[in-house]
Amino acid sequence: MPLPATSSFVTADGRTLQYCLYGPEDGLPVIAHSGTPSSRWKRPSQLETMERSKLRLLYYDRPGYGGSTRQPGRTVADAVADTEALADAQGWSRFAVLGGSGGGPHALACAALLPERILRCAVLSGIKPALKPHVEESSLRPSLSDNAAGVMAAVAAGGPEAPFEPGPPARDNPDALARLRATFTDSLDGWVDDTLAFARPWGFDVESIKVPAAVWRGADDQAVPADHAEWLLSHIPGAEGHVYPGGHLPGPGTWTEIYDWLAGPLSR
Repeated sequence: MPLPATSSFVTADGRTLQYCLYGPEDGLPVIAHSGTPSSRWKRPSQLETMERSKLRLLYYDRPGYGGSTRQPGRTVADAVADTEALADAQGWSRFAVLGGSGGGPHALACAALLPERILRCAVLSGIKPALKPHVEESSLRPSLSDNAAGVMAAVAAGGPEAPFEPGPPARDNPDALARLRATFTDSLDGWVDDTLAFARPWGFDVESIKVPAAVWRGADDQAVPADHAEWLLSHIPGAEGHVYPGGHLPGPGTWTEIYDWLAGPLSR
């Protein structure tokens, strides 16, 4: 399945946001917030479930990722203005939000601060707040750079695109290499700024969320411990909890469950 077409949007302050649209054109609108790090391009296993869903999903590169202009010093809550602007550009008055891993806090920010527009909020492998006031970019950037270099070195040595999803060597697949470069080569600024934003106050209170919310976690997630989901479920009023077998990212069956939940009661 080829890489989808990329669209660009210019914000009121002159920044460019790049995004891709997935799923049926008449599907329920959803703005999706990718993990940390990640990009607007998704792997084939996820594409297939999106195309079969009842959703029209917009995945965008947060500032500093892929082709989106960096926004130094951004907070988690700053994602709300970009989300609302992207929705307005699509003509979506109401929409759902989805956030995976580091995208979870950004989706929750929209649920908290745009209650009149958000239909539902789904969080997958999301993180809880953890203040680290002494984290600085000068010390953070080298470690993330080393991490990214390690990922790309493993790929160059013949590894798959995702270690947790075994497959053929990614170095032999131009589309896989493009997704990897967008995430680990072109996106270090976004990765840095996400990490700094998580270490500071997020800019909203999850306990103020009133829209329907649900949290999924993998039973064997080695990246985000179970206490993160437990904290979110204990602080988001009325949130539903779901546990799936597997690790940090789910298989097609769980993705289908998440998409069906976002589409609303009529799909279940």
